[in-house]
Amino acid sequence: MKLKNSLLALAAPLLMNAQQVMTPEILWTLKKVGVQAVSPDQSSLIYKVGQVDLKTEKTKNESYFLNAVNHQSVKTDFGKKAVIQWDKNGIYAQEGDQILLSKDNGKTWTNFYTIGEADNIVISPDGRKIAFSRQVLVEKVMGKDKYPDTPKTTAQVYTDLNHRHWDYFNEGNYNHIFVVQTSEKVEAAKDLLEGKMWDSPQRPFGGAEDFIWSPDSSQLLYVTKPKSGKDYATSTNTDIFAYDLASGSTRNLTESNKGYDVNPKFSPDGKSLVWQSMARDGYEADKNDIKIMDWKSGKTENLTKNWDESVSGEVFWGADSKTIYFTAAFRGTKQLFSLDPKNSRVQQITRGDFDVNEIYTDNKNALLVSRTDINHASELFTVNVKNGDMKQVTDVNKDIYATLAQGKSELKMVKTSDGKEMGVWFHYPPNFDPNKKYPTLVYCQGGPQSALTQFFSTRWNFALMAANGYIVVAPNRRGMPGWGTKWNEEISRDWGGQPMRDYLAATDYAKTLPYVDGDRVAAVGASYGGYSVFMLAGIHNNRFKTFIAHDGLFDMKSWYLTTEELWFANWDLGSPWEKPLPKAYTEFNPSNFVDRWNKPIMIVQGGIDYRVPYEQGQEAFQAAQLRGLKSKLVYFPNENHWVLHPQNGLVWQREFFDWLKETL
Repeated sequence: MKLKNSLLALAAPLLMNAQQVMTPEILWTLKKVGVQAVSPDQSSLIYKVGQVDLKTEKTKNESYFLNAVNHQSVKTDFGKKAVIQWDKNGIYAQEGDQILLSKDNGKTWTNFYTIGEADNIVISPDGRKIAFSRQVLVEKVMGKDKYPDTPKTTAQVYTDLNHRHWDYFNEGNYNHIFVVQTSEKVEAAKDLLEGKMWDSPQRPFGGAEDFIWSPDSSQLLYVTKPKSGKDYATSTNTDIFAYDLASGSTRNLTESNKGYDVNPKFSPDGKSLVWQSMARDGYEADKNDIKIMDWKSGKTENLTKNWDESVSGEVFWGADSKTIYFTAAFRGTKQLFSLDPKNSRVQQITRGDFDVNEIYTDNKNALLVSRTDINHASELFTVNVKNGDMKQVTDVNKDIYATLAQGKSELKMVKTSDGKEMGVWFHYPPNFDPNKKYPTLVYCQGGPQSALTQFFSTRWNFALMAANGYIVVAPNRRGMPGWGTKWNEEISRDWGGQPMRDYLAATDYAKTLPYVDGDRVAAVGASYGGYSVFMLAGIHNNRFKTFIAHDGLFDMKSWYLTTEELWFANWDLGSPWEKPLPKAYTEFNPSNFVDRWNKPIMIVQGGIDYRVPYEQGQEAFQAAQLRGLKSKLVYFPNENHWVLHPQNGLVWQREFFDWLKETL
């Protein structure tokens, strides 16, 4: 018996080694789960499973009905129909110009309304009204619009800012909301923002969640920033408006608050409205609170003002209208919390090395949520709200995961230069051997105030990095949500100060570990993480052997004068004409330290990234080349601040790991 056990012990590593590890090709072809609609009683939902074809870059989707009580799934075929919503009237779907309605779970369909060109369709609870969005030409900035006799001109004429945003140039079109009675033709639809240079849904990421019907179908609530031009570019003051169909009047529900007000949701009983709110104008990473309004009286209260964290994720009403559930970054993960509206008591429900993301249904103290960790893409799980126990419902990549050897993660607390405790993720390669020494990547998170948790990404994928034989060190440096609001705020106007010392502290600690090869450490990151790489390249004192920066900020003055969302730049950096001159342009400006660059560096840049424009990458590459450093520029003309095209993603990963093999 002892001999048999010994043989099994010896065989186990061999079996593990026989498994494959994560590759870029596997990563990009993993199936993805997305919920499309939830039944009105929350007993069922429709979800789709998508998989990318790397040759065509197209995604093939399959749809399923899921019984949220017994967790049985049944495959269904909606053909070319795109599901819109599921309410007491049935399932609505769009196909071409038509809105269709099914009262028998998709078995048969009837024509409901001829909508024509429309996005983000939302049907009222009484089934008699439709809200939708459509782009409307409001200002003539295109030469061909200003001068109809020059249809071939490519001229664009601007007299104000916000002329480009994220990855598009303003061509004079704005997202406007329309409302129409189902008894009328779509031509009779009322434009709620007629003549205004405002967007709803908010660009670039807003969708149908930016407008909702009141429970009695008498009012439409919508989110917009009532500003344009440079006022838009320098402000975060987004408000929630309510349009009354009977009177035609509009009121601003959040006028007194000067920061973000987004994501309105009515309680199931229709008595209360909640939304997410930030207090300070211009501070896009301000503490995100949950506010509640008594819909009848209009009385408003901040439910989380005394909670020392930020509600960074989903907000969801419990089925009984007595509990609010939400997700938030917490200690290097994203967890599920409950909130009692009566006493503002917040309780943590889940605990573990994973991220809880969206919340979909509530059935007898069991929520249905989505969950990720660094080794697993999003899947559906149930959560027992009384004890936090989770059970997996979908497992669409089960066969693939069964063939993969996966690494493990560990959150270590590391002492910073100012004596604080900092959480640092250590992600280990599959089949990790603590008696070996491994090359190590210090990962610099972007944001700069975005949470560093157990997320699963097709670009910065920790499982893929670890699978290539690297230990990944990911510090929750100053500016990370989930460690208290003070920790989160300490990065503003100190980009190159304590956050850099936090990175260096994590690096120095890692080098004390016996399994870290201290002579083979790289710094990698994107956005603020790319800035961090550029900054560290000038101050690292030979801690790093090589660098990779993606869409990083290199010269702060030129960046300030070319980026688009200036509220962010004004808050975090200050302007280059302030007196005294902010440190962002002197001791925290990476371009001022190029004379100290002494290691190889690879720079990746998107051509339509207007948050961190192309010239930032070009300047850094040119500086490295002129300094005689081994350097490489990887340029994606059709990518924005991210990498969204599958084949571009493959090239990104291949260049990333080729560079590390060559220089680390």
